[in-house]
Amino acid sequence: MKATIFHAPGDLRVEKVPDPVIKEPSDAIVRVTHACICGSDLWFYRGLTPYEPGWRTGHEWMGIVEEVGPGVRAIRKGDRVIAPFAFSDGDCEFCRKGLQTSCIHAGFWGMKNDGGQGEMVRAPYADSTLVVLPQSIENDAAMLKSVLPLTDVMGTGHHAAVSAGVRKGATVAVVGDGAVGLCGVLAARRLGAERIIVLGHRAGRMELAQGFGATDLVMSSGDEAIGRVLEMTKGGAEAVLECVGTSDSLNTAIGICRPGCRVGYVGVPHHGSGMDITKMFFQNIALHGGVAPVRAYIPELLADVLAGRLDPSPVLDLTVDLAGVPEGYLAMDTRKAIKVMVTL
Repeated sequence: MKATIFHAPGDLRVEKVPDPVIKEPSDAIVRVTHACICGSDLWFYRGLTPYEPGWRTGHEWMGIVEEVGPGVRAIRKGDRVIAPFAFSDGDCEFCRKGLQTSCIHAGFWGMKNDGGQGEMVRAPYADSTLVVLPQSIENDAAMLKSVLPLTDVMGTGHHAAVSAGVRKGATVAVVGDGAVGLCGVLAARRLGAERIIVLGHRAGRMELAQGFGATDLVMSSGDEAIGRVLEMTKGGAEAVLECVGTSDSLNTAIGICRPGCRVGYVGVPHHGSGMDITKMFFQNIALHGGVAPVRAYIPELLADVLAGRLDPSPVLDLTVDLAGVPEGYLAMDTRKAIKVMVTL
């Protein structure tokens, strides 16, 4: 089979690798039909986080089950399945609490494991990790594209909104105009926010944010952006979604909070300096969030996608085949694409 292999920052290659095989009774072998390139993938692509030569890439994918181990009960050969970005056993203390990304047996696709940016994947704990999609959408390309973001970015945007305590009628601010931030807008609207302010820089993405339900756009940064939001809201937002992961974005999120506000932070941390603890203390601002337990959110989000109430597919604005994955990374790195879909 072919898979995308990391060689060095900026150097990804689609190469032949051994086909996956069943190793544990709970495994399934899945033929990948759709995958994504994630904004978080750019950190290792740019050499900003460690990644070993030879590691696989791709943690967002779905496909068709080709084989199952003798211990698999809920998943069958031929099922179309969607995979959250982490696998989990479904039975440990943390899985039972809906924190599957903290499962004592959890792992992430890619790195030393099979990656979604390849033709096949060995999926551990298939019954508890994979979610079967209805046969009715098997040939519905538009619906499959709408489902694909549930592997990560839609669930992560939802986690930001839930962690921030977004409620009906609230004034919400979203920091970041990437795929997660845009999905955060969808999530805030879904939870009933009345006013959604988006902080970003790129006109095309901000236009998409408006289409997703944003009511106000702030295309500045730092103190200027903070001042503008405080003025617009007469004291700050009631809930803030931090969807970038840098020190500047986190401190902007804290800076635009109303007293008693919660920041739902889901941007993968790449902080160079401390956050504004003093303001958090004196204004009773809470920080809540982290890596999204996407597996816990897939059922409810999937129901809304299938019913036509939720469609995050516009964040996938460039499509490539497997051979085009390196070009897809380059397109995202140079901001020519928000998020790349890979079809196999």
